[in-house]
Amino acid sequence: MPARSYRAEDFKTRLAWTDIDPDYLRQLIGLAKIEDLAGAGLAERPARIGDVTSALMPEGAKGRAKLVARVPLVACGLELIQLVVEAYGEGCRCETAVTDGTDLLSGDVLALLEGPSATLLQAERVLLNFLQHLAGIASLTREYADLLCDSSTALLDTRKTLPGYRVLQKYAFACGGGYNHRIGLFDRVMLKDNHLAVSGATGGERLTETVALARKLCGDLPIEVEVDRLEQVAPVLEAGADIILLDNFSVEELREAVHLIDGRACTEASGGITHNTLPKLGQLGLDFISTGAPVHQSTWKDIGMDWL
Repeated sequence: MPARSYRAEDFKTRLAWTDIDPDYLRQLIGLAKIEDLAGAGLAERPARIGDVTSALMPEGAKGRAKLVARVPLVACGLELIQLVVEAYGEGCRCETAVTDGTDLLSGDVLALLEGPSATLLQAERVLLNFLQHLAGIASLTREYADLLCDSSTALLDTRKTLPGYRVLQKYAFACGGGYNHRIGLFDRVMLKDNHLAVSGATGGERLTETVALARKLCGDLPIEVEVDRLEQVAPVLEAGADIILLDNFSVEELREAVHLIDGRACTEASGGITHNTLPKLGQLGLDFISTGAPVHQSTWKDIGMDWL
C-alpha cells in the first residue's frame, strides 16, 4: 500500500474572510440591488424603476441606525455591511460592534451605521437579507459543532450550497465552528458511488485499479473514495486512498470500518447525520463527520435595523 500522504489535520481548514474575492461579493450585491430597484429577473421590466418611497423623504437628510439581534445568534457577514452601503451611495460609514463568529443574545448590537438617510433605507433590506441568512447557517453549525465538543471528530460541510452563494455559505459554516470540505470539483479527487458505477469499479480488483489510477494521474491532490459497504474498504485501502467516506453506515458498521482502516486513511462518515446521532458518532474514533444540514436546513435569524 502506498505511504499515507495526508493526516486529518491537513483537512481541518476554514475559509477566512480574506479568502473571499471582493469582486465576487460586489457582483452578488449588485444583483441584489437591481432586483430591488429595477426588477431584475422579471421578463418584463417595470416602467418605473428606483426607490419610489425614498423620493418622499426629506432631501439631504442624514441618519444613524443600529443593527440589533432580535434573537440569540452567531454573527456572520459583518464585513458585507460596508460593501452593501457603498453599492447604494457614498458617505455611509459602518462601525461593527462584534466580529464574525461571536455568540450574541437578543438585544445585542452588531453594528452602527450613519450616512445619507435615503442610502441607508435603500440598502436596509438587502443588507439584512445577507446577514440574517449567514447568521442562520453559522448558528445552526454552532449547535452541531457543540455536539462534538467532547470528541476529536471534526464537523465538515458539503457542496450542498445555493448556487452562486457557496463561498459565503461555507464561510458561515466555518464561523459556526465547522470545517470546510472541498470547495468545488477542482481541489480534490472525489470518487463517489456514481463515479465507481460508471467505471464498473464498485468492488474488488477493479476498484483498487481505479483508485490507483486516480493516485497516478492526480497525485498532487487528496484522493477520497466513497464506500457504502464494508467489503469495499480493503480494495480502497490497498490503492492508497487518503480519505474513505463511509456513506450511510450504521453505528456498528462505522465502528467496524474504523477498526479495519486503523489509521491507514482518514475516515469520514456521511448520510443521515442529525442532532440525535452526532454525539454517538463522535465517540467512534472517526476523523470527520460531514453534513450539509446547517446550510440547507438552517433558518434565517432575526436582525433588525433600528433608527437612532
